[in-house]
Amino acid sequence: MNIRVLRRYYTLVVPAIIVGLLTTIASADEPAAETVVQQKINENFEQLGKSNQPSMQWEATTVAEHEAWQAKFHDKMVQLLGRMPQRVPLEVKWESEEKFDKFTRHKIYVRSEESYWVPVYYFVPHDIAEKTPAIVCLHGHSGIYPYIREGQDDKERKKTAELSLDYAVYLAEHGYVTAAIVVRGWNETHGDQDPGVKHVQRSCRQVTMNTLLMGMTPQGLRCWDAMRVIDFLQTRDEVDGERIGVAGLSGGGTLATYLPILDERVKLAMIAGAFSSYRTSIFAMPHCICNCLPGVMQYGDMTEVVASYAPRPVLLINGIHDPIFPVAEAREGFAKLQRVYKLLGYGDRIDADFFDGPHAWSNYKTLEFLAAHFGE
Repeated sequence: MNIRVLRRYYTLVVPAIIVGLLTTIASADEPAAETVVQQKINENFEQLGKSNQPSMQWEATTVAEHEAWQAKFHDKMVQLLGRMPQRVPLEVKWESEEKFDKFTRHKIYVRSEESYWVPVYYFVPHDIAEKTPAIVCLHGHSGIYPYIREGQDDKERKKTAELSLDYAVYLAEHGYVTAAIVVRGWNETHGDQDPGVKHVQRSCRQVTMNTLLMGMTPQGLRCWDAMRVIDFLQTRDEVDGERIGVAGLSGGGTLATYLPILDERVKLAMIAGAFSSYRTSIFAMPHCICNCLPGVMQYGDMTEVVASYAPRPVLLINGIHDPIFPVAEAREGFAKLQRVYKLLGYGDRIDADFFDGPHAWSNYKTLEFLAAHFGE
């Protein structure tokens, strides 16, 4: 090798080797560029969340102040929940029925739009002697089947029992008419499958994107379906149309939170695994996109949402070990709601079950709560 070649080697190759070694050493001590950017994004949103000051927080000191606030906040929430479909005449298709020890379960379809029918499992207790309260039951992201004790193996049945997912069945066993809706986008109503989801047929991404593009929201559209089911319930001889409530867990709890805003016929709500604060739950960690209501944090928190339909009775159900709806903020929100209801003279209409459990339903207080507000 001549001198000219050696000079070229040391001039071009050796510096490249040194740079490569230094880069390797540095990368062992410093996070990758993508990680640094991600950390900055997380820190940025955390700061934005902390600095967010809702413009319509509840601060009333008199009933008149509350009523003025309530009217404005209610109108804002109706706006945020988006436009609703065009109403069509009520139609119901009765597909099947199955008798159990304490109730008959009907499978029906309620027309919600010109091109959409809501699947409903309709539970009617045996030997109803008078008009009975009815509860619209809304499931979470596991889909309808665990919530009606249907089509499961031993492992799934164990999960249903441990998390008390079958509240529609449980309430029917205790004498209440229940309507367990297949929420739009799940099971037989699914469209494009959510990416990465294999355990259930689910299309929340499609429902969310398509509704937002049309000036709607997934929460508003799914509540519309529940409202059409209430239309059906009010036609039934076995149902007391003045005693209709809603119950939901997780994503169903989110819908149960918003439904009373849109429908005054909902006289009572039981909200499980969904109440905390937006900033420390849906804003702070991965959630299904269908839980996000655009713009809501500008105006208030979950506490304000519930306060907007006070003094209708509300039972909050939170597992103290629920990782996605932190219980500390749920307790703070409940304390504020107690002040709201006390101001209105109905302190006994707000209650909470902070039970020793995970992200789940609890029946520790449900029957007592229903009896207190809907009668024995």
